[in-house]
Amino acid sequence: MPAPIRLATLRHTGLFLTLALAAAAPALAADPIKVGLALDISGPFAAGGAETRDAINLAIKLLDGKLGGYPAEFLQADTAGSPDQAKQVVDRFIQQNKIDFFTGPTPSNVALAVGPALFAAKVPFITSNPGPSQYAGAQCNPYFFGQSYQNDTWDEAAGQWATDKGLKSSFIVAPNYPAGRDHLTGYKRLYKGEVVAEVYTKVGQLDYAAELAQIRAAKPQAVYFFLPGAMGINFIKQFVAAGLSRDIQLVTGPASADEDTIAAVGEPMLGLFSTSQYSHDVPNPANQKFVAEFRKAYKRYPTFYAAQAYDAVMAMDAAARDTKGNVKDRAAVLKALKAANFQSIRGPFKYGNNNFPVQDYYLRVIGKDAEGNITNKTLSTPLKGYQDAYHQLCKMK
Repeated sequence: MPAPIRLATLRHTGLFLTLALAAAAPALAADPIKVGLALDISGPFAAGGAETRDAINLAIKLLDGKLGGYPAEFLQADTAGSPDQAKQVVDRFIQQNKIDFFTGPTPSNVALAVGPALFAAKVPFITSNPGPSQYAGAQCNPYFFGQSYQNDTWDEAAGQWATDKGLKSSFIVAPNYPAGRDHLTGYKRLYKGEVVAEVYTKVGQLDYAAELAQIRAAKPQAVYFFLPGAMGINFIKQFVAAGLSRDIQLVTGPASADEDTIAAVGEPMLGLFSTSQYSHDVPNPANQKFVAEFRKAYKRYPTFYAAQAYDAVMAMDAAARDTKGNVKDRAAVLKALKAANFQSIRGPFKYGNNNFPVQDYYLRVIGKDAEGNITNKTLSTPLKGYQDAYHQLCKMK
């Protein structure tokens, strides 16, 4: 019988936008490999969700719609950053679509909400962003791969840098949800100066007049903040407009200092320092190809959200390839995922015992590139081959 004609179709099926591509493949992959993508296209984490979506779509295109050379089907749904909505999406992915892999959420509270159902169904969850401390420590699970980062870690790099720079007092700010608490815990872990205040704001808050008044009164040498998306955009604009940037060093992670935030804020971002496990100028061939393809497709530099999402798809691709498309053999899939036989675009990468990365963390500053674009430039590597603080609580080997 002749090989089937390759099809590329988009179809709406209720909540889901399904991208299905079929191609000739060995018998083991007669049924397409199914990937559930729970994306935050609306809501307070929409900026990260859009970057995640764009990078996943680019990876799908570069892989010709396949995983490991086998037919794949990608099921996309918007969860709006809502744990309850995400649980409904995941239940449908598991029960109706029979997915083989899962990725996509931006916030940690969503990851914590959907994890139990995925683990019970033995569906590998390859995170494209959240790295909650719970899954890195006592609640680690062989079906969770925190291939992005553990929430505390880029903040630990920032705390180390602030200490090395001699910043003796810090005011720290984050939204009041699991990732916010993890990120500030990370900063405090390696920062040796005085934390003069630790403030938690509402998720989605956009007016920071009260917090800026507290900062002005406290007179810290540095403000460290984790405020992703529109929260960070508004905080930076208001901080600079209030004149606080003249005397206080702003420090953050990539969630508030990457290309999406730069595009929204512009010139006031110049001189802002951040730490991240990824920067678009990391000089390895895989990253250079990714950045070139991303800029060609979207006319902008990729963010860390995009990089992580791209790597998540490449991790699935490697696992499908190494299992010869037999992704129903979950033990073999877990072994293949753990081996991480793909070239991460961030640089040196491997999994620790808890399925979280052992990787480098970079210091960046926002300036202008040779084309005059306001963007990040890597300066140094405050933490090299760094493993998160929670791995000792994980009983996995």
